[in-house]
Parts: sequence; structure tokens; C-alpha cells
Amino acid sequence: MCPSSPPSIPHHLTVGKHPRAVANLLWNPLGYGPSATRPARCRAAKQHSSMQALPMTERECYTKDWQRTNPDLVIHLPRWPGGKDEYADHLHVEYAANGDLLAIWTNGSAESSSDVYIVCARSTDEGKTWTQPHILKEPPAPGMIPGLAWPVFSKSGRIYIFYNQNLGIGEDASRWSGIIRCMVSDDDGHTWADGNVDIDWRHTKYDHPDPSVGCNCIVWQKPIRDAKDRVIAGLSRWSSRMVYPRPIGGNRYHADTGCELMRYDNIDDGPDPKDIKITWLPDEPGTIRVSPQIEPEASRGYSLAEEPGIALLPDGRLWMNMRTVTGRIWYTVSDDHGHSWRPPEVLRYRDNGAEVLHPKSPDPIYRTHDDQYLLFYHNHEGYLDGATGPWDMDARRPLCMTVGEFRPKAHQPLWFSDGKLLCDTQKVGVGVTGLFWLAMYSSYTERAGKRIHWYIDRKHFVLGRYITDEMLADMKAPV
Repeated sequence: MCPSSPPSIPHHLTVGKHPRAVANLLWNPLGYGPSATRPARCRAAKQHSSMQALPMTERECYTKDWQRTNPDLVIHLPRWPGGKDEYADHLHVEYAANGDLLAIWTNGSAESSSDVYIVCARSTDEGKTWTQPHILKEPPAPGMIPGLAWPVFSKSGRIYIFYNQNLGIGEDASRWSGIIRCMVSDDDGHTWADGNVDIDWRHTKYDHPDPSVGCNCIVWQKPIRDAKDRVIAGLSRWSSRMVYPRPIGGNRYHADTGCELMRYDNIDDGPDPKDIKITWLPDEPGTIRVSPQIEPEASRGYSLAEEPGIALLPDGRLWMNMRTVTGRIWYTVSDDHGHSWRPPEVLRYRDNGAEVLHPKSPDPIYRTHDDQYLLFYHNHEGYLDGATGPWDMDARRPLCMTVGEFRPKAHQPLWFSDGKLLCDTQKVGVGVTGLFWLAMYSSYTERAGKRIHWYIDRKHFVLGRYITDEMLADMKAPV
């Protein structure tokens, strides 16, 4: 039975607060602080009631600073700083077969904390209102975290959510290394069942020599479909410290990484998770690598190429752009469905044009229904407002967008417009962690002429913004 009186909470969270606000803090459905120890019957009741959708004007939050980036839509706002949902990351939003929008992301008290978990929220009105997030998967023990989930929506109607599962062993205290597990839903995401299968990442020469040590890989964007209508996802691979020791040098963090892909060959049949067939691409691991251009690691063969943004080109080729530590976005192209790739090159606004500047931060790209390509980036090489270079995480702002158009005869098949500033945090931090980054572990949906960029502001506020025709009207790529 539920306790007759609420447990105590830290004094600094109650100063100046109305008693009702303090009570709300204690009995919130996500289990902040001591209230997380409440009996399961109480938590279940709260989860059931939390499925009521709330418009953005009725969301409770400790601050109005979630409005700083001018969002049009709100998925979730933390009620208080320092809670179990202080950290939010890797947002994926997609339409279920019944027309509802599902949002899946990773929550926790801090990035890579021992309590990270996976949540899902639902909207039945095109994102105007959302249910409170429902916890899908929590750690079986502290540190053995599930997280960084990514969904696959099968043509069979079945929805799969794949995620990283830490098994309690690994290198360099990485929370994300381990195996892949999944959940499945056959009712548009209303209920979920465990997939009851462990899926290994492809083991390569870049991984720990002992294959029982899990690989350190991350899928960071929703999968797309290739020219043969197969589901394909980009992934980053962090090399084992046994192969490439961690460099030392303050902010100059450039551990060895490369880009790869995974293709789901039979997912549209709705198979049992144990029967899913995966093809790992490219055929030769280590094809997509970019020198950090920092010594002595550059001379030792290190690479920093991460978080591939992939898109299908109108002629059937695959496009990939990636973050690096060179102060520029790099890109590559495949003309055989991802089996092989051109050597990566610096991205330019056009052939022989200016380089697209960007620090070590996500740079997602999304193809619109009318074959434009929306690329989100920071439009500087890493020295803005006191940041110390491309490797500095504090260079992850402001947020800009450029629009790409297909140029079939060009060497670089996408040419891009001048960038446009979308929003900035002005280096104002939020929450206990005080982050001011605009790291775009984001998502994109489009239906009935409405383009929505779904993003997490400062890894804290889960939001959405319309990309309107008016916004794009003057963003034309060179001819």
C-alpha cells in the first residue's frame, strides 16, 4: 500500500515552493528522488494516469527557458531540475500505422549515468499534445543500462525498438558497449513485449580482441529505406583501447571512430526477433574513416568519423555525412547500396565551393517529400564565443539549417544553400548539469504538408518545430 506521508526531499528543491508544488514533486510519475522507492502498485497507478495528453500550455516546468529556442510543440518538459529525467537524448518520432505519433527517447539523471532508461510518449493530434512518457525499459541493475534506442516500423505493422544493452563489462567505463536487444509491439505501440534475443554487433579488427567483450557502437538516427526499399541505419563504432589507445590532451578528445551501417533484410515480414536477418555494411569494415588531423594520432592512423547522417538520393545512390574533429562536415557516396563507399571528402556548398564548417557535433540530414535535403549544423569550426576548437563540446551552438538540392552530374551530388540561423541558447545552461548545447540527436516527420523537426534542447527539453514553406522560400542551392 502507498505510504501515508511523502518522504523527504532535498531542501534546495523546496525553498520558496508552494506546498502543492512540493507534493507534485514527490508524487510525479517519473519517480524523482526518494519517491522512486514507492511501492510498485503506486507507481503503476501513476503511469496509468500519466497517459492523459497535455498541451504545451499546460505542461508543468520549473522554468520558462524551454521557450528560448522558439519551439512550436512540446513532447516533454522536466518538472524540476535534478530529477530522473534531467537528461534526455536520442529522440525518434514516427507515425504508427493508426496515424498516432510515437516518440521514443532515452532519459536519465545524467548522460551515461547508471540509471538511464528508455521511454515512449504518444500523440493522437499531430504532435499538439502528448501523453506523459511511459517507461519501456529500465536497468536490471545499476550501470547495466538500456539506452539509445532506435525504432523500426515494419510494413507488417509490427514495431520494433532496438536498443543498446550494457552487460556490466567493457572498456573505459563505457555505458553503451554491449549487445543489441529489442522490444516489439503489434498494437501500434500501446503494449510491448521483450524480443528475448541478444543480437551481437559485427565484430571487427577495431574491436577488443576478446569477442566476449561487447562492441561500442551507437545508432543515432531513425533508419531510412534504400533504393530497394530495405531498412538501413547508420552507426558509429568506437575502437577498442587495445587497438587504438585513448589520446590524452584536455579538450582534444579524438578517440578512434568510424562509420558503418546495418541493413534489416527481412524486417518487413514482421519476423520473430530471433529470425531477423542483418547485413553489416560496408563489406570491408574501416572504409569510412577521417583523420583527426591532430598529431601524433594522425600519423598513427587514427580516425574520427562519427554519427553518419544517411539519405537516399533520387538516382538510388546513398549519401552519408558525418561529424569529425576537423572543423568541417565530411561526406561520402555509395552507388552499390552501401556495400562500398567513395573516400570521404570535406563537404562544400557546391563543387569547388566554400567548406561547410561544423565542430564535433551531430549533423543530421533529412530528405523531404519534395526531394530537398535539410541539413542541421552549427556553421562555425569550433571557436565561437570562447570555445577552444572543433573538439570542444561547448562549440555545439547555435543551430543553423541549410537546404540541399540534387545535382546528378556534379561530383558532390548535393549542393547546399546559404545557412540560416534557427535558434540559439546564448550559452544559457539549464538543469543541474547546466548544459547549453544544441546537440541535434533529433528526428523529422512530414505528413500533409507539415514538416516537423523534433529535437532536444540542451539535452533537457523535448520539443518540436515546424519547418515552414516560408522558412525555406529563400533557401536555394546554387545552380
